[in-house]
Amino acid sequence: MNPFEDMRLFCQVMESGSFTAAAEHLGLSKQFVSRRLIQLEERLGVRLLNRSTRRLDVTPLGQSYYESALRLLSEVEQVEQGITGQNTDPRGTIRLSAPLSFAMAHLGSLLPLFLQRHPHVTVEVDLSDRPVDLISEGYDLVLRIGTLEDSTLIARRIASVQRVYCASPDYLALRGTPQSPDDLADHECLPYGHGRQVQWHFKVDGKPHTRNVSGRMRVNNGELLRDAAIAGLGITYLPNFIVAQALQDGRLVALLEDTTPESLTLSAVYPQHRQSSRPVQALIEFLRERLAGGC
Repeated sequence: MNPFEDMRLFCQVMESGSFTAAAEHLGLSKQFVSRRLIQLEERLGVRLLNRSTRRLDVTPLGQSYYESALRLLSEVEQVEQGITGQNTDPRGTIRLSAPLSFAMAHLGSLLPLFLQRHPHVTVEVDLSDRPVDLISEGYDLVLRIGTLEDSTLIARRIASVQRVYCASPDYLALRGTPQSPDDLADHECLPYGHGRQVQWHFKVDGKPHTRNVSGRMRVNNGELLRDAAIAGLGITYLPNFIVAQALQDGRLVALLEDTTPESLTLSAVYPQHRQSSRPVQALIEFLRERLAGGC
């Protein structure tokens, strides 16, 4: 029995969320996958998964085994690539998580170009605005916008992300154009996210300034907020890659430009055991190259 194959099976079950999905991904039968994992648990003398008719739950020991297995499999992959002379030609699968709006604006055109450049690389993409856990969810790479939490993960800067305050011409004709952040108290705002109060950030006289804003519509999706602003429902604050076309064709007008704070940072975040991964590093360098002018 090959312990590395058992590790791969277990990792695939963890990433797929079920024996059935893992078996379909690997081209094996569900019964074979289940039997191999039972044999793995018997060999280790521990329970890795709690099974029920509705779901699989990983045990604390199973989570520890999964994280260690990911590191070991990554090291084996790098050794094999070096021995076979493939270290200059990336190959393998990248499990990538990226924000939905950013991905729709950029990755749809960039990933095909990346895959054409690197024909031995496969990319599995999950689009989500929620903060994912790279280790427990098995991602090789996550793209994040904004301030990063301190962690053992590695982060590399990809590009800057400029945000814009904007509203439709019709809204401004009806309600007037704000001249300072304090004027927003008299306006309808369309904040990103949930909660009664959201803070918008400004730079006034060279100093950071924040203001609590609220509105009748709060959404955790930039495209919906952009469309609401175009429809005349209020002022919104969004990344340039979401509103650039509407600003260009006049459906939206930029506001408070002299108080716009510094750009956010788009970062590539990955676990330490993927630092030597040729496919991961190749994708990071490709994105840095293509997005060097900002996004």
